[in-house]
Amino acid sequence: MDFDFSEDQEQLRDAVRKWVDKGYDFERRRAIVKAGGFDRGAYGELAELGLPGLYVSEADGGLGMGPVEGMVVMEELGRGIVLEPFGQTLITSGVIGAYGGADVKTSWLPKIAAGEALVVLAHQERGARYRLDACKTAATQAGGGWQLSGTKNVVPAGDQADTFVVPAMANGQLALFMVERGASGVTSRGYGTQDGSRAADITLAQTPATLITTNGQAALEHAVDIGIACVCAEAVGVMDKTVAVTAEYLNTRKQFGVPIASFQALRHRMADMKMQLELARSMSYYASLKLNASADERRRALARAKVQLGQSMRFVGQQAVQLHGGIGVTDEYIVSHYFKKLTQLEMTYGDTLHHLGEVSDRMEDTAGVFA
Repeated sequence: MDFDFSEDQEQLRDAVRKWVDKGYDFERRRAIVKAGGFDRGAYGELAELGLPGLYVSEADGGLGMGPVEGMVVMEELGRGIVLEPFGQTLITSGVIGAYGGADVKTSWLPKIAAGEALVVLAHQERGARYRLDACKTAATQAGGGWQLSGTKNVVPAGDQADTFVVPAMANGQLALFMVERGASGVTSRGYGTQDGSRAADITLAQTPATLITTNGQAALEHAVDIGIACVCAEAVGVMDKTVAVTAEYLNTRKQFGVPIASFQALRHRMADMKMQLELARSMSYYASLKLNASADERRRALARAKVQLGQSMRFVGQQAVQLHGGIGVTDEYIVSHYFKKLTQLEMTYGDTLHHLGEVSDRMEDTAGVFA
């Protein structure tokens, strides 16, 4: 099997890497964090590269690309620990394109592709504990349309996004809806998150909404799986840069008159970090390649990937801090920000323990040595 990237994919990677290196350095990121954790201008620069249209069909004004291209982009954004929630654009455009009716696609996909509308997934609720079938937000029909009431928590850039994709219970089953932030009954409370990005709690009170699909459970699971694949790829980029920065530090920091990279014990720890990075990279590839598989196969694959990525993120982040010593936890040094990003990604869309349970629940009857 050929795992080499195509020429177009390499050009895409190069374009995003150049933007990260030249247009999104550490000082700009620090300024965005101080300003609240989201910069519409930075998202607009991603739109100038055509990235929001990655999962949007050419007929709807997008690039019509797929999961591998999404993985390539997310890896490079991870290297720059970019704060703007580009993964949310891949989630919502993918779900609208796969499950939305013609009117919803026509209304929203061209706007998403052009970067004119930032649409994010608002699905988390208190007490759900990563369960996708736990939803208290209610949808009722009124005057030929729909109204939603409920609260969604930790919505990425929730007080800055233009529109939300919201799961709600409609006539006893889960459905997905579009809700504009400027609609009546919408209130938001924004705050900073662990990694410096922005999130918000969104309250809906008889808020007008547009139905995407009544097959909400399948659509939400697909959305979260796209999100997991994005998190895996982003984490690979973060870890890749973390390992490189740590190796550079070991080669420049001296103790007893020699670089500490010459100490065998530290070299072994660097080797272990590299091994965890490559394990994570292979499982990230696996996750992206399984996004178009059948629902059961896709769900099993994404849970497996998140388990390995969670273990790798925790190991690489902790070892990087340990190998840097005290400077590794200071706000002025970039490794502390990589560590915070990895800590947050490990818990996004289900932490390692949650997905270990998912893997266990989805094991085939033939699994095990006694089969």
